[in-house]
Formats: sequence, C-alpha cells, structure tokens
Amino acid sequence: MSTFLEFENPIQLVVEQIAKLDELAASGGVDVAGARKDLETKLADTRKEVYAKLSPWQRVQVSRHPDRPYSLQYIDHMSGGTFVELHGDRTVKDDKAMVGGFGLMDGRTVMFIGQQKGVNTKMRQYRNFGMPNPEGYRKALRLMKLAEKFNKPVVTLIDTPGAFPGLEAEERGQGEAIARNLLEMSQLKVPIICVIIGEGASGGALGIGVGDKVLMLENSWYSVISPENCSTILWRTWDYKEQAAEALKLTAKDMSKNGLVDGVVPEPVGGAHANPGEACKLVKDEVKKHLDRLVKLDPQKRVDARIAKFCKMGVVKKTK
Repeated sequence: MSTFLEFENPIQLVVEQIAKLDELAASGGVDVAGARKDLETKLADTRKEVYAKLSPWQRVQVSRHPDRPYSLQYIDHMSGGTFVELHGDRTVKDDKAMVGGFGLMDGRTVMFIGQQKGVNTKMRQYRNFGMPNPEGYRKALRLMKLAEKFNKPVVTLIDTPGAFPGLEAEERGQGEAIARNLLEMSQLKVPIICVIIGEGASGGALGIGVGDKVLMLENSWYSVISPENCSTILWRTWDYKEQAAEALKLTAKDMSKNGLVDGVVPEPVGGAHANPGEACKLVKDEVKKHLDRLVKLDPQKRVDARIAKFCKMGVVKKTK
C-alpha cells in the first residue's frame, strides 16, 4: 500500500480511482482500458502539477518519504547486484547505519559507502534510523583507505538525520571521528563522488560528504540543522518549522545557487518514491558521467582542486 503525504492528496484520489477501476475489471469482467488510460494521464498531470510548486518544507517531507529508495537500493542498481558488503571498523564493532563495500559499475570497480535507514520499524531500529555512531565513520574511513590502496574510486550516498547524539557516541569520540574523515577525505588520492539522496543533516552528512563532486537529488536537503530543531532553538516550539525550512535555504536549488554543491540530479515526476527504478538510473547515469571525467585527472591536481573548492565556501569579499 502506497504512503501519501498530506500535500499529495490530489495524487492519492486519482490512484484510488485507478484501484477501483482495476477491482471492477477483475470482479465484473468489464473493459475499463479506455477509462484507465485517461486516469493514468490524469495521474501524470496531477503529479507534475503538485511537484512543480513544492515549498522547502514539503521537499523535506519528500526526502523522508518511507517509500523513497535508500542507499542499498541505489548501490544494488549501480553495481548490478555485484556489491560485496564489508563490515567493521576494526576497533569497536560493525555499525549497521553505515554500509560499504566493493561493487562493479559497468565493469569498473567502485567502493560504495552509504548511510542506510530501514524499510520497516524493525529494520529502522536495526539501522539506528540511519544515524551512525563513531564506529560507522571509522568503518567508512577504513573502506576509503582500502579503496585508495587499490586505486578504486569512492561513491558515497548521504541520507541521515544526523550522527547519533547519544552519550555513548560522544564517549567513543563522535566529533573526532567526523573531523578525521573530513581531513582524510580532503586528501584521498582517488576520485570521490558524494550524492545526497535524502536527508543531509549537519556533521552526520559531512562525515562522508567531502568529495570532488557533491551532488543532490532534486527533493533532498542539506543543512547544518533540521527545520524542526532550528524552530525549537529559535522559537522553543516545532510550530515554525516551515519558516525555518525557508530561511535555512536547504533545498537542492538553493545549495546549487550558493555554490555548496556541484549539481542537482533530477527525480522522476512525483519524487523518487513514485518511480524508484528510474531514480536509481538517473543517479547512476550522473555518477558515471562525473567518474569518467575525474579518473582522467592527475591525482594531485584532483586533490588540490577538491581542497580549493571547499576552502572557497563561505568566503566573503568586501568591496569599497
């Protein structure tokens, strides 16, 4: 059963009409092909109309849609089922919120690393709702260094509400683990492509977000804080989350305009959850395009350009 967000009510009504037609055809043997085709056209038009005018807060809601594809689904598509997951940080344990391993993408070996949420309640608990602990970031770094050893490019998929904020995470060095990743990723000798596929919150996203190319899906968001938490800090209530989302400029369009990401990957009409297969294909095509260019560059020049790109962010020039 599909899940619909509040603003998707017009879409839901058409979907329900199609379902009733299918029931009628199945039970009464009635030919509904013509009517169904008309409704499918109406559904496509309705999706296009609704998604053409989304507010920043609505895009945040889409990024959290439970039917939206998560990292493992993208990895499976990009690797054609060749993905071999590697486990553990060799220090504490295996963090299930961070997945990674080698896979073949059209004949090229790639190290895939991603933050994984869960497709149901049990799996969300197992994956800690996509919030990595320090060992998750240390596992990611171990895998990146392994990729560098064998001269294989790295593709990271970002989808997290933030690094896990629990006491035990702080005791094991959450801040240090993320900071270490920022330092090491900036100097990694192999190509790195980072793709924000859903939520990109704070240091939790940055911990695997330093790359030669940082891309965002059309309905993802990337910010130092979530709209709800921003609203709580400023107004002591979640009631102003929509205003906070607008002020944070966290959408893919805003991030691209401000030069904080290198490109926006379009999503199927109606969002990635409306057509996960097409969404995975679009991401793969974009990753391949950038990888083909990056692998041809001299490693040191690639590293220098990566560092220069991040150093330019937030720089203000005063004019007389």
